[in-house]
Amino acid sequence: MKKRILYGEANYSAIVRENGYFVDKTAYIQKLETVKNAVFLRPRRFGKSLLCTMLESYYSVLYKENFEELFSHTWIGKNPTRLHNSLMVLSLDFSVVETGDMQVMEKSFNSSVNLVLENILYLHSSFFEDTDVKIRHESSATENLNQLLRAISRKNAPSLYVIIDEYDNFANQLITGHKDHLYKQLMADDGFLKTFFKLLKEGRKTGAIHNVFITGVLPVTMDELASGFNIATFITLEPDFENMIGFTQSEVDLLLDDIYRDYDINPDTRNEVQDVIKNQYNGYHFINPEGEAVYNSTILQYFLSWFTKYRTMPKHLTDMNLKTDILWVKRITGSNPELTEGFVTQLTTQNSIDYDDTLLTQKFNMSQFFEKGFFPISFFYLGMLTRKNDFALTLPNLNMRRIFVEYFNELYRIDVSTGYGDMMQHFVKTLDLKALFAGYWQEYVSQLPEAVFNQVNENFYRTTFYELCSRYLSRWFTWNVERSYPKGRTDLEFVGKYNECFAGIRMVIEFKYFSNAAFKKFNTSIENFTMISEDTEQIAGYVEGLKKEYPEAKVSQHVIYCFGNGGFKVFDI
Repeated sequence: MKKRILYGEANYSAIVRENGYFVDKTAYIQKLETVKNAVFLRPRRFGKSLLCTMLESYYSVLYKENFEELFSHTWIGKNPTRLHNSLMVLSLDFSVVETGDMQVMEKSFNSSVNLVLENILYLHSSFFEDTDVKIRHESSATENLNQLLRAISRKNAPSLYVIIDEYDNFANQLITGHKDHLYKQLMADDGFLKTFFKLLKEGRKTGAIHNVFITGVLPVTMDELASGFNIATFITLEPDFENMIGFTQSEVDLLLDDIYRDYDINPDTRNEVQDVIKNQYNGYHFINPEGEAVYNSTILQYFLSWFTKYRTMPKHLTDMNLKTDILWVKRITGSNPELTEGFVTQLTTQNSIDYDDTLLTQKFNMSQFFEKGFFPISFFYLGMLTRKNDFALTLPNLNMRRIFVEYFNELYRIDVSTGYGDMMQHFVKTLDLKALFAGYWQEYVSQLPEAVFNQVNENFYRTTFYELCSRYLSRWFTWNVERSYPKGRTDLEFVGKYNECFAGIRMVIEFKYFSNAAFKKFNTSIENFTMISEDTEQIAGYVEGLKKEYPEAKVSQHVIYCFGNGGFKVFDI
C-alpha cells in the first residue's frame, strides 16, 4: 500500500499504523533526555503536537509491546535509550481549556485534567492495587494529581513523564483579547494554574515526576509562572534543538524522493515543484540567520496532500487554516491603530523591521506584549517574522507576505475584489504584461493614500503586484520572488504551471523605482523615458542562469520602472 500524506494528523502512532509519510526526528528524543523540565516554543501549526505524541509513544509503559512496530524504522528504534516504555505518561493539552470568567476557566481546566488523570489510573491500575487512590471530579486537578503522585511514591510505581502541549493557549486568548483583569487573576500566586505548576515542581523534587516537557507559542505565561515553576529549562533558542520540528531542505528532498517514486510522478516537474514549496513554505530562521532555513512542516503537508492526490499543484498555495494568523495580527496590533499602520506598512514596503535581540532571548510579561518595541518580538514567536540578520526581522516566505499585504489592503481600504476581472482575462488571452501592469496601476495604485507614497519602493510595487495577480491567476501561474541565480536574484517571475496551458513560460521581471524627485533629474517625461542599459545587462545575467537550469523554458524579459506616484513604464526586452 502506498504511503500517504496524513495532513492534520498529530498522532504519531496513527501515522505509523496508517502508513503515513514521516520525517524522522526521533534522534531528538535522546537529546531531550539531557534536559530537565524543557520548555520549547514554536509557532502555531509547526508540528509541536506530533512531537508530543511521539514522546508519549516512546516513553509510555503502555506501548512497551508496540516498540518495534512504532519505532523499528526510526533512528531511536536502532539506538534506544534505557528509558523507553518505562514510564507513565501524563499528556495534557491546554488548548481544550475554555475561556470565560475565572469560574469557567477553572472548571474547564479541572475537568480536562481530571479526565486524563482518571484515564491514567484506569490504564495503569495494576500499579495501584491495594490503594485508595481515586480521581474525584468534584476535586481540583491539583488535588487529584497530588493524590496520584503520593500513590506513585508509596507503591514504587513508574514515575510520570508530564507532557503539556499548548501550555499558553487559553492564557494567550486572554492576553490578545485584552482581558487583563482575568489574566491577572489567572496568574495570581494562589490561582489554580500557578498552584498546579507548583505541584509539578514538587513532583520533580520527590521523583514521582521523572521529567516535564512543555510546548507553546509565547513565553509570556511561563514568565508569569516563574515563581511557581522556576525550574524550567528554555530550549527554544538553543542551537541543538533548532530543527527539532519543521523540515530542513535535506529532509524535504528525501520526502520528495519517496513521493515521486511511490506515486510515479514525472521527474521533469521536480525542479518547478521544489521552487514553489521553497518560496511558499521555507525561510524560517529561529536561531541562526545565516544557518539553514526550515519549512513549516504542517503547511507544506497541505501542499503535498493535494499533490499526491491529484498529481498537480493546488490552485491556492496558502492553506486556509493559515489565514487565521491574520486574526493574531489584528488582536496584537488592534489596540493601537496608528502603530499598526506603521508596522504593517513598513513590512509591506521594506520587508524588514529592526528588533532588539536581547528582547528575543529573554522572557517577557504581559505588560510588555503590546508595546511598539515588542511587536517584532511577538510576531517572531507567532511565526510571522523570522531572523534576517542580527539586527532585523523579515517575513519568511510568500505565504506570510500575502497575509501582510492583505492586512495592508484592509487597513487602507483598498478594494482588490472588484474591477480586475477584465484585465486578468485579457492577460490570460494575450500574456500582455504591459496591459496587466497598467490595469494594476489604474485599479490598485490609484487607491493608495498620499501618505503611503512617501514609503513606497520597488519592493512595494513588486509585492503588491504579485499578491494581486496571485488572487486571479493562480490556476495558470506560480511566482518566484527574489529567486537566486549565479548572477543575482530576479525580482519577480511568472512561471506557467507544468500542467496548464502556459507550461514552460517564464516571464522575468526587474522592478526599478525612482521617487518623484529622483525622476525629475532625468529631465524627461515618462513617455520619452528610455531603458537604462545597466538594467538590461542585469536581467540578462539572471536569465542566463535561468536558461542553464531550465533549458527548455520560453523566457521573456521585462523591466518595469515606477516613478513615485506619477506613473510607470514597462519595457519588453
